[in-house]
Amino acid sequence: MEESKGVVLMQKYEVGKLLGQGNFAKVYHARDIKTGTSVAVKVIDKDRILRRGMADQIEREISVMRLIRHPNIVQLYEVMASKAKIYFVMEYVKGGELFKRLARGKLKEDAARKYFQQLIVAVDLCHSRGVYHRDLKPENILLDEAGNLKVSDFGLSALAESARQDGLLHTVCGTPAYVAPEVINRRGYDGSKADIWSCGVILFVLLARRLPFHDSNVMEMYRRIASAELKYPTGMSPSACSLISKILDPDPNTRFSIPQIMENSWFRKGFKSREKRRCEENMNHAAAGGASNSNSCCGNSSSTENMKVAAAVALNAFDIISLSAGFDLSGMFEEEEEGEKKEVRFMSEQPASSIISKLEGLAKRLKMKAKKKQGGFVRLESSKAGRKGALCIEAQVYEVASAPPFHLVEMRKSSGDTLEYLKLLKQEIRPSLEDIVWTWAWPGPGGGMGQG
Repeated sequence: MEESKGVVLMQKYEVGKLLGQGNFAKVYHARDIKTGTSVAVKVIDKDRILRRGMADQIEREISVMRLIRHPNIVQLYEVMASKAKIYFVMEYVKGGELFKRLARGKLKEDAARKYFQQLIVAVDLCHSRGVYHRDLKPENILLDEAGNLKVSDFGLSALAESARQDGLLHTVCGTPAYVAPEVINRRGYDGSKADIWSCGVILFVLLARRLPFHDSNVMEMYRRIASAELKYPTGMSPSACSLISKILDPDPNTRFSIPQIMENSWFRKGFKSREKRRCEENMNHAAAGGASNSNSCCGNSSSTENMKVAAAVALNAFDIISLSAGFDLSGMFEEEEEGEKKEVRFMSEQPASSIISKLEGLAKRLKMKAKKKQGGFVRLESSKAGRKGALCIEAQVYEVASAPPFHLVEMRKSSGDTLEYLKLLKQEIRPSLEDIVWTWAWPGPGGGMGQG
C-alpha cells in the first residue's frame, strides 16, 4: 500500500502529512482513529532492508525501544507489518528537532543546561538497560510542545551483549563530528563512554552554536578530535568550560562518567536529585497505568545497588503482545525451522531477585558462568566450546503490570549448538526451575502464547 494523506493504515491509523524521509523510511503524522491521538508512523521498505542486509538492525532497534521507557525518550507504541512494509507507530513529538531550535538563535545558558540535564538523564536510563545509542546529535533529539527533550532514532544503537570478549564494541558508526576518538581509532570502545563524549559535543553546540572540532578537511577534524583541541567562545562561563573539558577528554579512562557529570556544580543548578526524580517518574508512570511499584524507589538507599541488578524491566500490555510470535520480526525476513526455536518463556509469581538467584544457582549446577547486568538481565556462559562455539543462554526478567505484579522470563540461546541447548532445556533447565515457574509459554501456532 502506498501511504498518502487520508489513507487508513491497518484500520487503525489515518495517515496525514509527510514529516520527513531517509534512504529506507518515511515518517508520517497520523491519527489514531479510535482515540484521536496524534502519532508518528515510520514506514520502512522491507525489500530495501533485505537488499542491504539490515534486517538485524531493524530487529535490534525494536528490541532496544522495548527496553527503554522514559519521559525524555521517544516512545514506541506498536509495530505492524504488511507484505512490503514495516510500520513503527511512535509518540508524535510536535516541537521538531533540537537542531532546528539551535538554527533560530543562540540559547541562554540556563536553557542549554535544562536540555543537557534531560539528555544525561535519558542516556543514563539507556545505559542502565545496557543500551548504547551511538549516534547522539541534535538532529536525533526532538522537543515536545512544552520544550522538553526527547531522544530518538535508535537505528545505530547497540546492546551490551553485542560486545566482544574484550567487553568492547567494534562497529565504527555515528556522525563524524560527534564521534569519540576511540571509535575513530578502531581499537574497540566502551559504548557508554562513547555516548558521553557525544553528549559533551552536544553541550558545546548548545552553548556555542557551533561544533567544537569542525574542519572542512575530515582528516584534520579527526586530528582535532583525537587531541581534544578546543577553542571556547567568549561569553561561555568558566564552570561550563570546565565541565566540557572533563567530558571531552580523549582518554576514555579519565573521561567524566554520568555520576560525575551529575555531581558537577554547573550541571546540578536547578536539577532535582537523581533519586527524587526517579521516584517521581515511577509514581507518575504508576498513576498512568504503568508497572512501577510505588515502594521500589523511596526505600532504604543502602540497597540501591542490589535493586539495580535485581530490578526487572517493566512491561505493559503492548510489551506482552510484542513478545508473542506475531510480533517477532525475524519471521518477516526468514523462516525458522520447527524445532529450532531459540527462545522460551515462563511466568513466575516470585520476586525478580529470587528468579535471578535461581538462575545463578542453575548456572552453577550446569558449570556455567553467570553474568548479571542491570535491568533483570542474566547471561549463562559455558566454558566448553563445541563445534558451533560455546553455548550461551540469555535470560531477561520482565515485571508485568498487574495487581499483584508477576514476572515473565524470556530465555534464549544466543550462541552455540541448538541441539545441545534444546537437550539442556528439556533435561536440566525445566526441571531445575520447576519450583518458581507458574507456567511455561511458547509462541503458539496462532501467534499467541501457547502453554508448555
